[in-house]
Amino acid sequence: VPPHRRNTGMVFQNYALWPHMTVYQNVEYGLNVRKVSTPEKRRCVAQALEVVQMEGYAQRTANQLSGGQQQRVALARALVIEPDVLLLDEPLSNLDAKLRLEMRLEIKRIHAESGITAIYVTHDQKEALSLADRLAVMRDGKIVQVGSPREVYNHPANPFVADFIGETNFLSGRVTDADSGGIRVETPVGAIVCERTGMAVGEEVTLSIRPEAVEIASPGPGKPNQLAATVVRTTYLGNVEEFELELADKTPVRALSHNPGLADAHPGDRVTVTFDPSDAVPLRPLPTSEHD
Repeated sequence: VPPHRRNTGMVFQNYALWPHMTVYQNVEYGLNVRKVSTPEKRRCVAQALEVVQMEGYAQRTANQLSGGQQQRVALARALVIEPDVLLLDEPLSNLDAKLRLEMRLEIKRIHAESGITAIYVTHDQKEALSLADRLAVMRDGKIVQVGSPREVYNHPANPFVADFIGETNFLSGRVTDADSGGIRVETPVGAIVCERTGMAVGEEVTLSIRPEAVEIASPGPGKPNQLAATVVRTTYLGNVEEFELELADKTPVRALSHNPGLADAHPGDRVTVTFDPSDAVPLRPLPTSEHD
């Protein structure tokens, strides 16, 4: 099927609105191409503008609108033709942070109401995780993992996916023990116990440990995966405090403390970091050819 015969809609990164047309004329453009009758056009345009909450701006031109309003019009123009598939190409990258969050929620609402299959292209991991039902991570033009946001975040297929989706800490080591309950990995900073299985004794692995899983705690019996570390830097962000740490071999580690109280760790302090075996995800290193 040639492209102009495919019933697809597209929302461009730079909006791509006609500056000499009104909002109404921009939205009806696809209907004109399809030679829809005038009464039907009026109904469809009014409905599309209502969906994006822009019905009061129909007679304004594109250059009289803010960036967020222009993106809403671009959405309405794509939705008005009732596409089988809607492609959104980094639609929020030109907006400021607060407006990006508002428009993200709007796109999620519009998608839920319209029920249209949408392919959303983005480099923003939070956008991808918050909007997607299914997530595809691409590298060099190839899909390397597909799954739900939770699956991709918690069970990355390889170190590239783990590093690309969110933030993580990496520790390299060799599997020294493996049974049905998990594996034991010997690293330069000590042995790490993991709940995940599927790795063989002697295999080289890279452990992925998310910063939110790393806890700064007092050493004590019964706590798994205790490692000595030095606090390098702390950053207080209100609802979150970030800790940059160094392990004994100078490997950097990041930890997050949610809803932090009074500071209990300062730069230069020697601390113990711990994490649950379920949060240490063993990954096979990428083949050498994939690093090139």
